[in-house]
Amino acid sequence: MKNRRLIMYASNEPKSVLARELGDCRVNQNWSTGPIIDMQSNEPKESTGERKNRKESIMAKKDSYDASSISVLEGLEAVRKRPGMYIGSVSRKGLNHLIYEIVDNSVDEHLAGHCDLIRVTLEADGSCTVSDNGRGIPVGMHEKGISAERLVFTTLHAGGKFDNGAYKTSGGLHGVGSSVVNALSTYLDVKVSREGYVHHDRYERGIPVIELEEGLLPKIGRTKETGTCINFLPDPEIFEKTRFTEEEVKSRLHETAYLNPKLTIHFEDKRKTEPEVIDYHEPEGIIGFVRDLNRKKETLHDPVYFSGESDGITVEGVFQYINEFHENVLGFCNNIYNAEGGTHLTGFKTMFTTVMNNYARELGILKEKDSNFTGVHIRNGMTAVISIKHPAPRFEGQTKTKLDNQDASKATAKVTGDEIVRFFDRNLETLKTVLSCAERSAKIRKTEEKAKTNLLTKQKYSFDSNGKLANCVKKDPEKCEIFIVEGDSAGGSAKSARDRNYQAILPIRGKILNVEKATIDKVLANAEIKTMINAFGCGFSEGYGNDFDITKLRYDKIIIMADADVDGAHISTLLLTLFYRFMPELIYEGHVYIAMPPLYKVIPSKGEEEYLYDDKALEKYRKTHTGSFTLQRYKGLGEMDAQQLWETTLDPKTRILKRVEIEDARMASDVTEVLMGTDVPPRKAFIYQHAQNAQLDI
Repeated sequence: MKNRRLIMYASNEPKSVLARELGDCRVNQNWSTGPIIDMQSNEPKESTGERKNRKESIMAKKDSYDASSISVLEGLEAVRKRPGMYIGSVSRKGLNHLIYEIVDNSVDEHLAGHCDLIRVTLEADGSCTVSDNGRGIPVGMHEKGISAERLVFTTLHAGGKFDNGAYKTSGGLHGVGSSVVNALSTYLDVKVSREGYVHHDRYERGIPVIELEEGLLPKIGRTKETGTCINFLPDPEIFEKTRFTEEEVKSRLHETAYLNPKLTIHFEDKRKTEPEVIDYHEPEGIIGFVRDLNRKKETLHDPVYFSGESDGITVEGVFQYINEFHENVLGFCNNIYNAEGGTHLTGFKTMFTTVMNNYARELGILKEKDSNFTGVHIRNGMTAVISIKHPAPRFEGQTKTKLDNQDASKATAKVTGDEIVRFFDRNLETLKTVLSCAERSAKIRKTEEKAKTNLLTKQKYSFDSNGKLANCVKKDPEKCEIFIVEGDSAGGSAKSARDRNYQAILPIRGKILNVEKATIDKVLANAEIKTMINAFGCGFSEGYGNDFDITKLRYDKIIIMADADVDGAHISTLLLTLFYRFMPELIYEGHVYIAMPPLYKVIPSKGEEEYLYDDKALEKYRKTHTGSFTLQRYKGLGEMDAQQLWETTLDPKTRILKRVEIEDARMASDVTEVLMGTDVPPRKAFIYQHAQNAQLDI
C-alpha cells in the first residue's frame, strides 16, 4: 500500500498534561508554603510550627479528592482545550481536516439524494468557504428552545445522522464535525438558503454573536435556492500554521469525486495571483480512481469492477494487476478513507484468496499435494479500491482511520465472492493473468524453501550487523525503542545517556543510499540498510518472497534522531524514503518517529535554564523574559553531553517526538517519486510551487 502521503504530526507524547496546558511556561518547583514577607515590613515572621501547620494544610488540600476537584468544560471549551482528540492534531493535517469535516457534511447531503454540487474556495484572506446546493441545515425551532442550526454549531453530538430518518448512510456519525470547526475558528459565518429565505448566523471562537429573533435566525434576504454556505477562518491560537495546503485539499476533493461519480466538486484557490479553478467530476467512479493510481505503471489487464448489497450494506470494488511486486489496497467507508484498513478490507482479502485458490485447483495450477497460495502471493501486484456504504459505521477514533464493524467483513466477503466468481467465469484470460502473478510469487518462495534459505540471505544480500548496534536488555517489543542516530559521536553520547533497559542505539555513518534512485541489488548490498533490517527483525518487503512480517518487529518505536540542520533533515528524508518504499507497514502502524532535539539552550542571569526547540520559541522567550541571558546554539547532537541528551531527546517525560503518518491515498507515491527520483524538471517545478511553505534553516 504505497500510494499515500507522508505526514508528520506532533504526538504530544513527551509532555505532561500540565506542561501541555501551560505551553512554554515553566513551573517553579522551589515554591514556599509560608507567606511572602516584605523585608521592610513590621509584620511578624511565622514561627516554624506555624509554617509547618500551614504547609500540612495546603498539602492536604492539594491531595484531596472531593466535589471541588471536578471541573466541567462548558460548551465547546473541551474542543479548544483538547483539539487533538477531535481532529487528530493541530498541525497542517488537523488544519486541513477542518475543510474535510464541512465537505463531508455536504457529501452526506449528496448521499441522501439532495445535492450534486459542492463548492470549496480558499479565500484570499486565508479563510475557507464551503457551499452546497443541498436542503440547507434546518433553521426551525428545536425542542431545546433555539434554532436547530444554532444547536448544530454549538453543541457536540448534535446532528441529523443518529437515526435512519434524514440520512441512510453518513460519514459523520459522531455529530461533532460542524461544532468542532466552529470551536477552532477565529470566526465562522453561516448562510442557510431554505424555505424561501437566506438565514444568517455568525460565531467568534465558537461563541454566537448574532442575536436570535424569538429563538430563530435573522433573515437577510429572499431566495428560490436551497443549500448551506459556511465561511470560516482557522484560529492561530490553536493551529501551528493557518495556511491550508492546496495540494492536499485538492487530492482529497478529487478522491471524494471518484467515490461519488454523480457529484461535482468545484475548487477555487483565490490566494494566488491568478486564481486556480478546477472542477472534479469523475463519472467512471472508482474505476477511474484505480486507473489514476496505476497511470504510471505497466498494467496487466483492464480494471475489474464489482458491486452488490448485503444486509443493508452497499459494497463496490475495483482491482487491477500491475507488473510489480507489491500490493496497494485502499479502503473507504461512507466516503471516509480508512488509512489503517478495517473489517471491510479483511472480508475482501479473505474471500478473494479463497476464490483464487479454488480456481487454481480447478485449473490444475495447484496439484493435490500443493499447499494453497497465501494472501500475499495472490495480491502481489494488485491495486484495489474497496468502498462500502454502511448505515451505522463504527470507527476506531474520531479521525476514522480503521473500520471496526464485523458485519462489514461478512457483507464485503459475500459480495466479493458472488461477483468475482461471476466475472472470472466469463473472463478466463483475466483469471489466468491474476493466477500467474500468484504462481510467480509462490515459485520464488518454493525455491527458497527448497534451498532451506531465503534468497535474500545469500552473501550478496547479507543482513549481518556492522557491530555498532547497542541493544537494550528487555525483549518485550512493546516496551522497547530503537534510536537511529546520525554519526558516531552522537551515537557515543546516546549510548551513555540512554536507559539501556528499553532503549537501543544504532549509529549510522553519514547519509544512507537514496533507494528511490537505486536498483534492488544496490539497496540490499548497502551496509547501513542491511544493519537496520537485521536490527528491526521483521524482514524486507520488496520483491522476492515479500517476507516482511510486522509481528516480528523488535521495537515499538523506531526513532530517527538526526541533527537539527539541513544535513540532519536530509538524512531523515532518506530514511523515511527507505521505510516508505520497502517497509511501509512500519509507518502505517505508527512505529516511526522523528526526535526533535533542541536548537538552543538559554541560560538567564537569574532563574532556571531552558531548552528551546525552534526559532519561534526563542522569539517568544525574548519577548517574555526580563533580564540578560546567555544563548547557546546546538549545531549537532554530538555537542551535547550525555545528561543534556537524556533531558532533551531521550527521556520519555520531557522529549518531543513527531510521529510519521500516511494520510492521503493518492499523493504519497507521486510526491516521493518527484522529490527523491532521478527526473530533475518535475522536482524543480515542485520546489518552485511550494517554496512559500518551506521552513529554511539559515
